[in-house]
Amino acid sequence: MRSLIAAFRFLTRLPVPGPETRTEDLAGAVGWFPVVGAFVGVATAGVFALALRLWAAPVAAALAVAFGLMLTGGFHEDGCTDAADGLGGGWSKERVLEIMKDSRIGAYGAMALWCTLTLRWTALWSLELQALWALPLAMVWGRWSIAVMLRLLPSISQGLAREVHKGLGWGSFALATILLALANLVAWRWTALNLLRPAIASVVVVLAWIFYLRRRLGGHSGDLLGAGNQLVEAAALLALLVK
Repeated sequence: MRSLIAAFRFLTRLPVPGPETRTEDLAGAVGWFPVVGAFVGVATAGVFALALRLWAAPVAAALAVAFGLMLTGGFHEDGCTDAADGLGGGWSKERVLEIMKDSRIGAYGAMALWCTLTLRWTALWSLELQALWALPLAMVWGRWSIAVMLRLLPSISQGLAREVHKGLGWGSFALATILLALANLVAWRWTALNLLRPAIASVVVVLAWIFYLRRRLGGHSGDLLGAGNQLVEAAALLALLVK
């Protein structure tokens, strides 16, 4: 339970009651990341479905995206913007890491953030009530990818991601994968969505991102994990939107 509480406290801004979260709890929390992704996806899509009763789909989708950002504090989006600035503006590993530490947002980060949020907005608009299943599923795939990156890449940062990486075992990865499989099983049972496409897209994108980071920088950092999460989530949404 400490790990589950830690997962929600780490990835959202919810004031979850319970014992104080310790740094060592975060490695176990990684296994529960897909649950948090499902929760955020259901809550965001739920707001969209409710808002559709009052406003047109574009307005409802914008409100839902804003709600999702408030729920998570833009945690992964922030990492995505920092990673885009670092990878776009730095040539050496040291310079990339230096840029990512800068709290200011640059042109590459702004473009990445616009693309990420616009895709989520248009996906909700296009999917309409199917978003109640599609968005949670995409977010489950995105959060699962963090466990994969932590398992397959070494840490190159001195931040919290390094501490999580140190304590991470195969148990957290196995739990995240089991929860991912359960989410897909439930979606397969109750929806008409084609689940093979998002599965293939998500696995291909996370493996490609891991290969790129290993060649370019030699490992992961917190911002790069957040960027990978956003890329996989976007890949899953795009696959679900294929006609």
